Parts: sequence; C-alpha cells; structure tokens
Amino acid sequence: MAKPPSFPDVVLITKADCHLCAEARAAVGRVTAALGIGWSEHSVDDDADLRERFAEEIPVVLVDGVQRDFWKIDEARLTRTLQRILGQPS
Repeated sequence: MAKPPSFPDVVLITKADCHLCAEARAAVGRVTAALGIGWSEHSVDDDADLRERFAEEIPVVLVDGVQRDFWKIDEARLTRTLQRILGQPS
C-alpha cells in the first residue's frame, strides 16, 4: 500500500500594519481551506531572525521551509505547489 502524503508545513511571515499581509492572510487561508490543510503565521515583529532574513519581502509564504512567494501571493501557484506535495492532480 502506498504511504499517504504528509501535510506540508505552510507558514506565512507577516508584520504589523501591513496591508499586503492582510491580503496574503486571506489568500493563504482560501488555498489551504480548499485543500483541507492548516497553516500558521509568524510575525517578524516578534522574531529578530525572521526580521533579518525577510525584512524587505514581507509577506512571505514558506512551504516546508522553502520560500515560495512574497509580497503578492499567487493563489494558483500556491495551490499547484501544495497539490504536488499532497500528490493531488492539479
């Protein structure tokens, strides 16, 4: 029997007072809800390492630790990436 795919770790990196972050939060929420997976959010305001790494690219989407998008989240691309990880047809 084939091993079921593991759920990808989807993380949205944000900061306070960021209108693009609100749009990214909605986009990531729609994509992950449609695929039945969860996601988490981390703020650079609370993490100096994240702030140093992503200061000029907020918001950022990471999937399994790999940066997949920043500034404006492309929902179609994120969907394809997650479907590929989940072993679903796109």
